[in-house]
Amino acid sequence: MSLKTIKDVSYFKLNNEINRPVNGQIPLNKDQEALEAFFKENVEPNTKTFDSAMDKLNYLIDNEFLDETFIRKYTPEFLERFYDFLDEQNFRFHSFMAAYKFYSQYALRTNDGSQYLEGYEDRVAINALYFADGDEQLALDLADEMIHRRYQPATPSFLNAGRKRGGELVSCFLVQLTDDMNAIGRGINSALQLSRIGGGVGITLSNLREAGAPIKGYEGAASGVVPVMKLFEDSFSYSNQLGQRQGAGVVYLNVFHPDIISFLSAKKENADEKVRVKTLSLGAIVPDKFYELTRKNEDMYLFSPYSVEKEYGVPFSYVDITEEYDRLVHNPNIRKTKIRARELEDEISKLQQESGYPYIINIDTANRANPIDGKIIMSNLCSEILQVQKPSVINGKQDYEVLGTDISCNLGSTNIGNLMDSPDFGKSVQTMTRALTFVTDSSDIDVVPTIQNGNKLNHTIGLGAMGLHSYFAKNHMEYGSPESIEFTDLYFMLLNYWTLVESNNIAKERGTTFHNFENSDYADGSYFASYIADAPQPKSDKVQSLFEGIFIPSAEDWQALSDEVQKYGLYHQNRLAVAPTGSISYINDTSASIHPITRLIEERQEKKIGKIYYPAAHLDNDTIAYYTSAYDTDMRKVIDIYAAAQKHVDQGMSLTLFLRSEIPEGLYEWKTDTNKQTTRDLNILRNYAFHKGIKSIYYVRTFTEDEEEIGSNQCESCVI
Repeated sequence: MSLKTIKDVSYFKLNNEINRPVNGQIPLNKDQEALEAFFKENVEPNTKTFDSAMDKLNYLIDNEFLDETFIRKYTPEFLERFYDFLDEQNFRFHSFMAAYKFYSQYALRTNDGSQYLEGYEDRVAINALYFADGDEQLALDLADEMIHRRYQPATPSFLNAGRKRGGELVSCFLVQLTDDMNAIGRGINSALQLSRIGGGVGITLSNLREAGAPIKGYEGAASGVVPVMKLFEDSFSYSNQLGQRQGAGVVYLNVFHPDIISFLSAKKENADEKVRVKTLSLGAIVPDKFYELTRKNEDMYLFSPYSVEKEYGVPFSYVDITEEYDRLVHNPNIRKTKIRARELEDEISKLQQESGYPYIINIDTANRANPIDGKIIMSNLCSEILQVQKPSVINGKQDYEVLGTDISCNLGSTNIGNLMDSPDFGKSVQTMTRALTFVTDSSDIDVVPTIQNGNKLNHTIGLGAMGLHSYFAKNHMEYGSPESIEFTDLYFMLLNYWTLVESNNIAKERGTTFHNFENSDYADGSYFASYIADAPQPKSDKVQSLFEGIFIPSAEDWQALSDEVQKYGLYHQNRLAVAPTGSISYINDTSASIHPITRLIEERQEKKIGKIYYPAAHLDNDTIAYYTSAYDTDMRKVIDIYAAAQKHVDQGMSLTLFLRSEIPEGLYEWKTDTNKQTTRDLNILRNYAFHKGIKSIYYVRTFTEDEEEIGSNQCESCVI
């Protein structure tokens, strides 16, 4: 019975029984029974077998499943030894969901889809060989990291590495528009091209003139950003990989843009069909000045990007609104309108309650912490990418007179629990950095020259993390407790330290740095000052025991690293970013990203299959008390955890807020009159995040009383 004709299997039924308590207890044994049945009924009878690993490789090359080029960089003798090493690790999935997700979404199949051609070990092998690019020791090191699930490449990298007919290794991009028709036209073409290759695309509209603004040489007036939003939504809908997936994009707008209200209104369910955007995500760029004006309950002025650019000589996004606000208000040459700041704040909260949007980018917070010369102006589809960009100048022939820089996201993730068990934490992170370096070096998105240029100059990567709540539960720590915050601080400090070490090593080896390194805070050593002055060390007995045997850099170590970086530079402009983790966290048998789990037994709706259930990792009688749902957790605890990590992460993190439509009693002290979720709740939490130094807020997810989740749709093209 082939994969195309599978029926009368028991594993779905066994998996579903997890959700039916027996004598008041969760029958976790049913998940293991489902896992065993899945391999017996599905995987084993439908996997094409070969006499040896070399026979399999030759078959995959001869039949054009794998690219021969990278395989031939290794000798047959090494390949045999390499595959023997992987076999010796005796890899096993720990849950039905992990195995099902891998074989349904990642494993290579025959052309007719009837047989599997890969197991997990095979996909790990091809990834390691591909990313190592002929370096035998690196290939073994990478295989070691991945087979023990300490490192997980992003979905497009893990899925496509080495495949002859594979797609791109990256699938997340940021593109900016400037205030002219040529830029809009070029931007739409970029969206079409990037969506075609599987990308989630972030676009900033902040530079575009507002509705009603004058157009030089014409009697009419500009139509504003909403029609441009519709053009992009239609572009993503059209460029959908022949119907295989929905194109995905997010548009960003500064809250001081005159079209901000109509921008937000376009996402409302009751918006007129002519202006409503259904599939496009929305994000708001929020300068510090907005928080000040809302706190004081004052009016706020919205400024015409056209007149601001005319006055300042740079696009609107590159003007520091907080710094220039009073001068903009009093400048008679700047067109402006006035609204109440708190009215806009409430509009943002209302829309977040209804749809989960807009994402929030605290742009001044991001730029204050930015060690790179230049300005961050936007983010991506999941709000964790925060890198400097430079605008382009495009002529009437759609040619670049000045080629600016846009961004591609080269992502991977550490599995926190497994990395903490690594025999050598530092070596593990250095190896991961090498894998991501290959992704940025080999990426060449020539259909969008600004993306190609930015990647070529800056060599950016984004190493993140998943499984934080699973690690806390396994080690009997409450999410958001002082010990959990202390652990998070140290863990991300170590990621920062070791990625810096390896980026410096690569710069030494290659004799090159990222573009404009000499003007960064790394080059003069100022970036390292806080670490040298107060090098983080374990304080509590609990955290000391968790880091026992793991090297923690001292002030002297940070000083030595600073000296090396000032002397030799860094290869990567950016190194860290915490993305959401979707299906890949199930394959890793751990919790998603660094936020709390939503349910003890998570329910997933699978196409054509129905519901599949995933019990939280390490769930048993000893850990269940430490697995409080995100919807029953004070979001300030979540923000505190993210803030501890953010101190060390040079980019951003996909921070999701989880709330119930009816707030549990006693969870928030200000909830005295009603337990219903209100706009005030979201206003307070956004302000708390801002004051804690959070750079971005991703979705707001609301769990309703009829057990629906508002704002729960994740973009599969962007998550790890």
